Amino acid sequence: MLASPRTACPRICCAGVATRPPCFATQLVGRVNKPVPFKPSVLSLIAHQAKPARTTAPRLAAHPLSGQVLSFAKHSSTEQDSSTQMEGSGQSPALKDVVLLGGGHSHVEVLRRFGMDPMPGVRVTLITKDVHTPYSGMLPGLVAGFYTFDECHIDLAQLCTFASARMIHAEATGIDKQSMVVLLPERPPIAFDVLSVDIGITPSKAIPGSSSIATPVKPISGFVDRFNRLLDHATNSEKPLQICVVGGGAGGVEISLALNHRLKIERQKAGKHGEAKCSVRLFSKGQILQGHTPAARHKLLRLAQEEGVEMREGVGIKQVQDGRLVLEDGSEQSFDECLWCTQASAPAWLTTTGLQTDKLGFLSINEYLQAASGPPNIFAVGDVATSTVYPRPKAGVFAVRQGPPLTDNIRRFLQGEDLKAFKPQTSWLSLITGGSKYAVATKGWLCLEGAWLWPVKDYIDRKFMSMYSTGLDQMEAKMAASAKPTSKAKEQAVAAAAGPEALAAVSAAKMRCGGCGGKVGASILSRVLQRLPRAKSIPGDSDILVGLDAPDDAAVIRPPPAGHVMVQTVDFFRSFVDDPYVFGAIAANHALGDCHAMGAQAQTALAVAVVPYGLDSKMEEELFQMLAGALPVLQEAGCALVGGHTCEGQEASLGFSVTGTAKEGSLMSKGGMQAGQAIILTKPLGTGTIMAAAMRRRAKGRWITGALTSMQQSSAEAARILKDHGATACTDVTGFGLVGHLVEMTRPSQVSAEINTASIPTLDGAMVCLAAGVMSSMHSQNAKASAAVTNAQQAIQHETWPLMVDPQTGGGLLASLPQDQADLCLQALQKAGYSEAAIIGRVTEGSGNIALQHQQNDIPVHNS
Repeated sequence: MLASPRTACPRICCAGVATRPPCFATQLVGRVNKPVPFKPSVLSLIAHQAKPARTTAPRLAAHPLSGQVLSFAKHSSTEQDSSTQMEGSGQSPALKDVVLLGGGHSHVEVLRRFGMDPMPGVRVTLITKDVHTPYSGMLPGLVAGFYTFDECHIDLAQLCTFASARMIHAEATGIDKQSMVVLLPERPPIAFDVLSVDIGITPSKAIPGSSSIATPVKPISGFVDRFNRLLDHATNSEKPLQICVVGGGAGGVEISLALNHRLKIERQKAGKHGEAKCSVRLFSKGQILQGHTPAARHKLLRLAQEEGVEMREGVGIKQVQDGRLVLEDGSEQSFDECLWCTQASAPAWLTTTGLQTDKLGFLSINEYLQAASGPPNIFAVGDVATSTVYPRPKAGVFAVRQGPPLTDNIRRFLQGEDLKAFKPQTSWLSLITGGSKYAVATKGWLCLEGAWLWPVKDYIDRKFMSMYSTGLDQMEAKMAASAKPTSKAKEQAVAAAAGPEALAAVSAAKMRCGGCGGKVGASILSRVLQRLPRAKSIPGDSDILVGLDAPDDAAVIRPPPAGHVMVQTVDFFRSFVDDPYVFGAIAANHALGDCHAMGAQAQTALAVAVVPYGLDSKMEEELFQMLAGALPVLQEAGCALVGGHTCEGQEASLGFSVTGTAKEGSLMSKGGMQAGQAIILTKPLGTGTIMAAAMRRRAKGRWITGALTSMQQSSAEAARILKDHGATACTDVTGFGLVGHLVEMTRPSQVSAEINTASIPTLDGAMVCLAAGVMSSMHSQNAKASAAVTNAQQAIQHETWPLMVDPQTGGGLLASLPQDQADLCLQALQKAGYSEAAIIGRVTEGSGNIALQHQQNDIPVHNS
């Protein structure tokens, strides 16, 4: 997701070696309630895992398309005619795009391994609908209250930063295997050279109401929010609660026991006892725990009986209605909440891709994890895939094991080498949670139970999760300590497999032409302009005489009519987010901010773009994605893109010169503040510190997406509302931070301001990042604004001070307006979608100074 500041450094791939003790047979009878101190050596007693077998096979598995798969480049290389040369940066140009669709258990390992051992010339992109991917093995522990959300979720944003991979936060709607693109809603598709699919499963809709009324446990991301609401209901309700769980597999049994345990505890904490009892019932159409040993089934059924969980076998569900299950025998069972734990389905759109699927709609794969019927550059793993050679149940234990061979085969494919077959294990350890900290373990015919097994399961799960959290820090330290020059052999192998254009690009990257100003070729620009959607009609179209419809040396625009003035502004910055579409949208919104702040109507925009050097097709795609992200934002603001300039550079950058118009005398300015007015801020602060923390892997993914969403929210409607409510002064809060921009308003207005820092809206995670000492690079410069703060000595000691000088991108509007209009204005802003807009202070008599106070519940709290 993020543009990491890390430079290329050598990676060390560490593989642990496990010793294997001989198998043994042990039978524990009854239930052991006494916890046993756990040591990792206990694992050796039960964790004997079958090693997956691999055999070498032809790289393309004798697929009929094998002669074509190395010819991915769609455009021939072009030379720029110049005798003037400059030495290149040595940075590897993008030759191949590996796209990982979905953040499943296999793909997180692929990302980790590419982070440890990157391939020069290969760009990795993750497309995911969730920025936090759950580890299914810890879900029962989350339900039981043993784990927090973060303890059982992998932060994909942080993992992508470690892997120097792009992250695109979107849900796929299709795959075009001929054009080699992943289709996404409401944005252009993403091109790939190699694609791997690991998107999991979706709720089954076979039974009416099962997905719309009941709560599907998978996908887990949707279940967590619904479960939290259930806990709130259980805590606050005075009535008995009836919970139904449908599905007799291990997942259904675990969820039933865990939920029963958690609800009892929560109700007791809330002071609700016998009169407000919770009952949990599980319904299974067939036998409960089919596929498990009779011993495991016996133990878990006994546990359920002891815990008061009713297990009903041989009871099918005909329909789910509001508040009740309609059973196949015609009877009904009422419920307050129903959880659906039956086998889920494959996403319906998979059947439209032309890829081979099994009878249930899951992607069919061969022993090399490739799409069974091709094309050979598409792989699939996890629950969404079914092996035609080695079929296995849908379980996370197999997805975890597919990560390493998938990574290996992707590397081999990119370098034109033979792939290796992967044979999944035939025997595996299964640890089933028994509600409380108690577990049942099975492996083959062996079955154990006891409280001593919970620490074993907890250790295994936490060790797995640490590989993608704290383990990344340790790995990065090892890589930095043993830094070696990046191998060029891999880059040459990738280029050789890709074809002549890639080889030429690698060679040309060392010596790029500078005599032409690094312009991007005309053919690339032409193709990008042809691909951009046709501009929508906007009010000022008739004033544009020459624009992109008939490009010339310059755009030609009629001057504004009599009584109107022209407003011009420009903004430009390098990319801080690796999704070029989102970056384009933010860059356009940020550039429009000055026009909005002055109350002007943006009319035209000129783009200035810098694109990293690579294959023509890669440069074209990067430029297209940036402009495609910017165009809807400009059009929504009534602003036409009429031209621009594009050149090559080491990193993507984008900016716009915006021209607007307004009636003379109607503009809002920074210098229009008046004593007695209220001060309103329309959007929360914190983008600077969150993005700085993100680049250091110190920001949670949900904080980052919250910041990016805020940066993309237009201020156009906010400006109109402020103006309608009599605002006389306005500016947008951007690079200088709140205090810096406020000083720019108070000094020309010759007034002062009092700000209540407790009222300032803040992005989720911003204060955590600041408390950890993570500041933007502009922080120290912005902090010099403390010279204008009357109580600076106290103010800078308060925890909110760093937020006051945090630089913003796409920040909100800061305005002053009559006090009697403030509440009405705030209501209008919140109704219009500026949910965190707030009245943060007032304008006072003075000479440009600012007083920062911290008041909560109308009680002043002195800064200290």
